[in-house]
Amino acid sequence: MSIIELGEIRDEPTAVPPVRRPRAAGRPLRSAAVLLLALVVLAGAAPLPERTVIVVPAPAAATVYLAAEGIFVVDPPTPDEDRHLTAYAQPSPSDAGLRRRWQASLPHQGDYLDVRVERGLVLAMGVSAADGVFQTTAFDAETGQQRWQHPGAPQPIAGGGLLLSDPREDGSGAISRVEPETGRMLWSVPVPERGDNTYHGAYGRVDQFLFVQPTGEVQMYDASTGVLLRSVDTLPGDRSAFQRVQVVDDLLLLVPPGANRVLGYGLPGLEPRWTAEVPLMSYATRCGDLLCVLPQDGGLQVLDPATGLLRWSDPTNLLADVRGDRLLVAGSGEGYVVRDAATGQARAELGKWVLIPLLGRDDPLVGVRQAADGRVVVAKLDLVAGRAQVIDVLPGLASSCQASLPVLLCQSLDGPPALWWLRP
Repeated sequence: MSIIELGEIRDEPTAVPPVRRPRAAGRPLRSAAVLLLALVVLAGAAPLPERTVIVVPAPAAATVYLAAEGIFVVDPPTPDEDRHLTAYAQPSPSDAGLRRRWQASLPHQGDYLDVRVERGLVLAMGVSAADGVFQTTAFDAETGQQRWQHPGAPQPIAGGGLLLSDPREDGSGAISRVEPETGRMLWSVPVPERGDNTYHGAYGRVDQFLFVQPTGEVQMYDASTGVLLRSVDTLPGDRSAFQRVQVVDDLLLLVPPGANRVLGYGLPGLEPRWTAEVPLMSYATRCGDLLCVLPQDGGLQVLDPATGLLRWSDPTNLLADVRGDRLLVAGSGEGYVVRDAATGQARAELGKWVLIPLLGRDDPLVGVRQAADGRVVVAKLDLVAGRAQVIDVLPGLASSCQASLPVLLCQSLDGPPALWWLRP
């Protein structure tokens, strides 16, 4: 889970308007009468309901995870004290506090990067500070009893099951399938030394995984069986070069030696489609019907995924999020701008916000900013409508916020983390 700092942005707690529209014609006296009526109605309205806040009983420096199934707290590493993973039931606004469901022991050392729920299990993924090896520990979601522990990071398989990815620099790593209920290893495929791997699938569920060998050979495996489906040689003239790889939908992207171009291969056949000049590609993602490519030195290039042809580019703005055919980009000093994916045309200016990590991939975007009085403005960022809708103004918060509207989980300024139920 990413750590989000609220920053030092100091704006007034007012809604950020979309791109200015032409002022509608009307009579000034009528407008004044409407405003006066609104003020009278507001003055006589009932006071706002008291906001629900529930404190999470977590020790200092603990990591708290918000999930659909509840709240999970991972104690910080200690050299000699007991360390635990604690599960709390998902509360409601009427609850006075959190109800602890269970507590399980964890290794003293190591950093935990994620806690998630899959197939009746709570999966805690950690990494060893000594050697950088990932490890997944599975607990029964109802009782907290430890079921199994294996090296690797978990990835759900389409149709059920789990993959554990355990790449290592010495070439001893593997991608394995584990039976979730028992922890029994069903099969393993060695990860090539100095190679790279990636996944293909939809909605976070893997159906194939791919290796790029240091020799340039790309191999595709079935995620359910571990069977090699097909392979292709991408470097017939160079047998010792390293490549990077990424899958976007049904397109395999390779960054060959030199890192100044990107090769597109179709999936599942691994047939070559196009080559595009993209210096130092860092990452790529789907942008509506197009392909957004992010160079390492910043900016954005938008390509046609069928041909690799450049549609438009922006050398300065940074891509923050994609919703359908709308892009959220960080402008130079002016905050976030909504752009059309097909043309790059600016559609709306949303102002300066800090984005909050979301529980679900399709959850509404949530942004926060600090007001001049120290309070924190919370807004939904609607890319389609092109507006930032303020939904609440909270007392000062520190960091580490997570959102699943109407719930916001944040570290408070003067105490432990807390759950905030935002006002409608």
